[in-house]
Amino acid sequence: MAKDSLAKRMARLGIRDADLEETFARSSGPGGQNVNKVATAVTLRHRPSGIRVTVQDSRSQGQNRKLARERLLDAIEQTEQKRRATEIAQREKARRRRSPRPAALKRRLLEAKRKHGELKKQRAKIGI
Repeated sequence: MAKDSLAKRMARLGIRDADLEETFARSSGPGGQNVNKVATAVTLRHRPSGIRVTVQDSRSQGQNRKLARERLLDAIEQTEQKRRATEIAQREKARRRRSPRPAALKRRLLEAKRKHGELKKQRAKIGI
């Protein structure tokens, strides 16, 4: 069942197994002789995006492969969400820039400018 959900998630994100580059290395940390002898650490790289994930949580290479795929999909989803959020923010910024100022706001700004101008005129040197 977990394999199914992983495959569905990969399909939904448009990620193929051919896009993934998997390398194995000896793990470090707890695990005794097993981690010293067997290449249980898994590094998974998504070639198109360049996102790389390394997992060495478990003593089992198979478990680490599964965890690496899950974490890689999480990272890809996060970058996709960030990209979408920045696109939306840019569109909103452009929309706000194009829309005209409300009349009341425009009046207040002009009034503030006029008062500031009068204040500056009062600071001018008196007749030479």
